[in-house]
Amino acid sequence: MQIELSATDMKLLMLLQRDAGLTTAELADEVGLSQSPCWRRIYRLEQSGVIRKKVALLDNEQLGMGVVVFTSIILSSHQGKSLEEFEKQVKEFPEVLECYTMTGSMDYMLKIVTKDIRHYETFARKHLAQIPNIREMHSNVAITRIKDTTELPLGAVEY
Repeated sequence: MQIELSATDMKLLMLLQRDAGLTTAELADEVGLSQSPCWRRIYRLEQSGVIRKKVALLDNEQLGMGVVVFTSIILSSHQGKSLEEFEKQVKEFPEVLECYTMTGSMDYMLKIVTKDIRHYETFARKHLAQIPNIREMHSNVAITRIKDTTELPLGAVEY
């Protein structure tokens, strides 16, 4: 269920997704509220699940994890609990940052980050390929990061 959002709520969300470290005083000043009403709005957005959590975004390259691989998976069977079993196992791998079910020619798309291509190969062979029910696995290594954001296009949404 979607929560009803005001223009002030949207502005708060845009500010928070750009910098969740802003203080309530700074946020309140930006949206034209006093601190208490601003804090209550943020709390309501957190309690409703619109704000899932606040995190620090780390630079994978500076931390020595410079390889980003997008891996498509096609399962050999979609019967019984095969989908649930695949998803459960994928969730256990810290190298897999994102996993999506897909329409079209593949069943899943994974975003995987590793130290280097050798680490990816080891991960793919020793872990990913060992998951039962995988028929095909295709990997695409990212070369250059053109855009990398976690910001949702809130300005493009009319409320």
